[in-house]
Amino acid sequence: MTIINETNYVDVAEKTINRLKEKKDNKGKPVGLVTTSKIRNILAMGAEIYNDVLLAKDETLDNELKGRIDYLRIRTLYEAGRDSAVKSFVIEARVPDIIKEIKTKQDYILFYRYMESLVAFHRFFGGKDM
Repeated sequence: MTIINETNYVDVAEKTINRLKEKKDNKGKPVGLVTTSKIRNILAMGAEIYNDVLLAKDETLDNELKGRIDYLRIRTLYEAGRDSAVKSFVIEARVPDIIKEIKTKQDYILFYRYMESLVAFHRFFGGKDM
């Protein structure tokens, strides 16, 4: 994966949340962070896949898992289309781009850890629930 790797995903998540905290609209007003619940919804969509990936015997993903990961990308885009704060988060965190790069078991595990890091930093820096 080129956007995140084993040594930078935590720092990338922290910087992403910091950029989102400082983001302003066209009029210079703070946009505000997406709710923790919305980020956790995206994480939850990937949790079942994560559990199945952990159980997979091979490093390469089978077609069924690849299809589910592609569907996760579509669902993420759908959620982003429904809510402008989610869209801002998804774009800033490059979630669809990272999902698109997933080719192996380790790639998916790394993606999931990145998502967990985003949730943690969001919450740490004052992200609110609904």
